[in-house]
Amino acid sequence: MSEKSPQLDAVKLDGRHQRSATSRARIVQAMLDLVHAGDVSPGVERVAARAQVGLRSVFRHFKDMDSLYAEMSDVVEAEFRDLAQQPFKSEDWQGKLGEMLDRRIYAFEKMAPYKRAADVHKHRSPLLRAHQERANQEMRESLKAVLPANLRRDAVRLELLDLNMSFEAWMRLRFEQNLTPRRARAVVELAIHAIQAGTEGST
Repeated sequence: MSEKSPQLDAVKLDGRHQRSATSRARIVQAMLDLVHAGDVSPGVERVAARAQVGLRSVFRHFKDMDSLYAEMSDVVEAEFRDLAQQPFKSEDWQGKLGEMLDRRIYAFEKMAPYKRAADVHKHRSPLLRAHQERANQEMRESLKAVLPANLRRDAVRLELLDLNMSFEAWMRLRFEQNLTPRRARAVVELAIHAIQAGTEGST
């Protein structure tokens, strides 16, 4: 009997890793598809069926549904992170703030189904709460980065801007107050202009 080839073993191992990665990607995509279609709480059976994998495969890749929700959120946020990090065209901070608002609204609209799904479960999930806190902190820091120093030091105005440009405020306007994206944007823009009052000429 001939000895096993190390190269053959390596090929087999690499093949298993590739199949595992493909299976994991299919599970995440199945979760994204189900949530996007309106199911804010798809069960593991539906996810497995959509991904065309067994239940054991789902739990081999994800220890629980919370970890799957967290990875779903990571995938969605990564899609829009490049947009958020693109250089602004405006030179003044007011123009940059307007560009930031446009970018956030675009992302909020695309991410809304996934945000609503995560919100359903975050009350019982430290993982999802930590994930949201991190995302909120990233948005807060990006907001502060475009504001002039005197406005960053104005605690009240800073908190008002952070609130009005948040995902939560946008969700309230869109899905609780039933405003169209255009009307919701007008509300946020008016609030921002009111907050900015008295800051003209700041650098």
